[in-house]
Amino acid sequence: MRPLTIALTLAACIAAGPAAAADKDDAWGRVKQFVDAFNKGDVKGAVATCADQAAVIDEFAPYLWSGADACGRWAADFDADAKKRGVEPLKVTLGKARHVDVVGDRAYVVAPASYSYKLKGKPRTERGATMTLALQKSGSDWKIVAWSWSKP
Repeated sequence: MRPLTIALTLAACIAAGPAAAADKDDAWGRVKQFVDAFNKGDVKGAVATCADQAAVIDEFAPYLWSGADACGRWAADFDADAKKRGVEPLKVTLGKARHVDVVGDRAYVVAPASYSYKLKGKPRTERGATMTLALQKSGSDWKIVAWSWSKP
């Protein structure tokens, strides 16, 4: 390689480093924003973190929501299922992310999770679950395009 090419390549790598770290922080921040809104019962806030066209896989029927307003439809079905089974949602807790991978405008996030709730008034905790998400960046805003909850 010629010295100028090496210098330009090195400069590009150095410039990309902080941006990649910022993107990882922003993508992880969007995931935490989704969970925080869910924990507050702020369905509108949780749904706002999702892209309009998304996919959700969760542990209750119909197990898959995809397409337009998938997160909103999941939220409505989650609420209906919780009422039917006598579940009072309390809190999702995420552990330290196992992966926050960013390539260009796409991110992949995997984190251990637990879910505390009451089942017919009795406290329960589902430990050892995994939350996996895919995000896409549009402008400076990350949106969740897919997520799944895996039971322990």
